Amino acid sequence: MVVTACLIAGVTGGALLGSACRDIGPQTGSETNFLRSCDASCADGLSCICGVCTRACSVARECTALVFGAECVAVAERPAEAACDAAESAAFCDISCSGDADCEPLGAPFRCQGGFCRTPGEGETATACPATTLSPGDNERTVTVGDTTRSYVVRLPASYTGASPMPLVLDYHTLGGTPAEEAEASGYRELAEAEGFIVAWPQGIDGAWNIGPCCTTSRDVDDVGFARALVQEVQKEACVDVKRVYAVGVANGGGMAYHLACNAADVFAAVAPSAFDLLAESEQPCQPSRPVTEISFRGTADLLVPYEGGPQQAPNGANITFLGAAGTFERWAELNRCTGSPSAADSDGCSTYSSCASGAEVTLCTAEGGGMTWGSPEIGWATLKRHSLP
Repeated sequence: MVVTACLIAGVTGGALLGSACRDIGPQTGSETNFLRSCDASCADGLSCICGVCTRACSVARECTALVFGAECVAVAERPAEAACDAAESAAFCDISCSGDADCEPLGAPFRCQGGFCRTPGEGETATACPATTLSPGDNERTVTVGDTTRSYVVRLPASYTGASPMPLVLDYHTLGGTPAEEAEASGYRELAEAEGFIVAWPQGIDGAWNIGPCCTTSRDVDDVGFARALVQEVQKEACVDVKRVYAVGVANGGGMAYHLACNAADVFAAVAPSAFDLLAESEQPCQPSRPVTEISFRGTADLLVPYEGGPQQAPNGANITFLGAAGTFERWAELNRCTGSPSAADSDGCSTYSSCASGAEVTLCTAEGGGMTWGSPEIGWATLKRHSLP
């Protein structure tokens, strides 16, 4: 079986193919760089299928000669962000993964991108890992933003070796909280150890995050700048997968995760806010530079951020208007250009728009009768880790 197609738009790990060709130079691969990203053609009998040098197949044994662990994967079974327009009946040799660790047996250049192991394409380079100055476990750090010194705690999991890039999660505390309290309550500290990613807990000025008119007493606090600077500092001290940086948080911290999706979509691949909603557009303009996957967790009996939304007075005395859980769900679906209807709520109360631009997802997980909730880090991470920057 031979699959032929022409590239109309491409990203590493999931090129989109179509019936019309554009004039591009070939990027060649070989048996020694199986699964290298390609634009047009590959050497040594491999074909450029769905953006990678590989081989069409009908059974798994046809893939074993290429590399250990390769399987015959049908195009129709691939996750949305790794989909392509090859015939739905097509299948080709590939290696699935849920994290960079799954690709380590293939060698250092391989990374988990879009759910499949890939090496950089021609013109790209593998992430160079710095010699870390961080210790396993928690590390207290500061970074200067403008004239202000900001603090945070960053944690390397025990599995960190510095040999391959790891995802980074910024976990934002609630109003009046601290990094230590958030680390204790959110569940991301334990999950980072189990899943193998780096997690950082920023400290808000006066325990608050600056989101539109809410919630700091000073409108001059640059928390978006703090987030960008924090990510850059961690990248200097540890091997971070720059395409897999995420933000999570609860209450005011959940609002900060939303705010980063709105204003720093070039840095954050996806967000998982809890116990907060978007504010009215006139109060918190949100125009992300690209579609951003978002999964939120809300309780119907939340007394601080009412599930149905509406006018509220923020702790700093500002009058604000929440869109509500459903309103935020629909607004984010609009921002991500989702089509169709969301799925019915599953056993965890999660409903999802899955047909969105650039493979993004929008999910609302509702806890009936629940109050302010951190949500499930396992459910949140399962969504976050499927997505990376283009």
